[in-house]
Amino acid sequence: MLELKNLACGYGAFGAVHDLSLNLKAGTLTALLGTNGAGKSSTLMCIAGHVAQQGGQIHFDGQDIGQLPPTERVRRGIAISPEGRRLFKDLTVEENLRVGGVIHPASYFAQDRDRVLALFPRLGERLDSLAGNLSGGEQQMLAIGRALMTRPRLIMIDELSLGLMPKVIDLCYQALKTLRDEGMTVLLVEQNTERALAIADGVCVLESGDVAWQGSAADARNDPELAAAYLGMH
Repeated sequence: MLELKNLACGYGAFGAVHDLSLNLKAGTLTALLGTNGAGKSSTLMCIAGHVAQQGGQIHFDGQDIGQLPPTERVRRGIAISPEGRRLFKDLTVEENLRVGGVIHPASYFAQDRDRVLALFPRLGERLDSLAGNLSGGEQQMLAIGRALMTRPRLIMIDELSLGLMPKVIDLCYQALKTLRDEGMTVLLVEQNTERALAIADGVCVLESGDVAWQGSAADARNDPELAAAYLGMH
């Protein structure tokens, strides 16, 4: 579904990612791992169209989308739940979800909202609350929910568990499992390496903008040298 060919991206003269090739099959969950500054967030934001592509190609459904604006990428089925969540904090939960679904006819809203609320029932209790008044966990659920309102086929989630309580992390990972089981493709950036490896199908490890390792999650789990060298696991 998504193919990155020798992707390079960055900010001005700075190259955050240098030569990334990655294939995502439909209905799989791929974890993009690495230390801070490795280029993970830049990769997601480049795929979404928010960080400059400096080289290589981004193919989605076999078509090169590298020159398309972010809005057109959303229309084609790519959504991102960004690092820091970037919610509209002065809008309510329901209004944030409505913003997420703005590219679709208004008649879709109730059905899409109800789907999000089925994944995250807590949001149903907070529909009239301002996003800025939510807990960190509720905000993360809303950020994912807002992305889902675009009806994506590929959802990219940046730093899923950062700063969240274990119970909320469990809920978010259960939602990811449900989405993948329904056929959605997931690209996940995560500092909680053990949780990511437990659910992922494939793994790509970045180090200073370059691919340090790539393969199946099962192989990554069984490679102690990899875990110690790049993933902070001992």
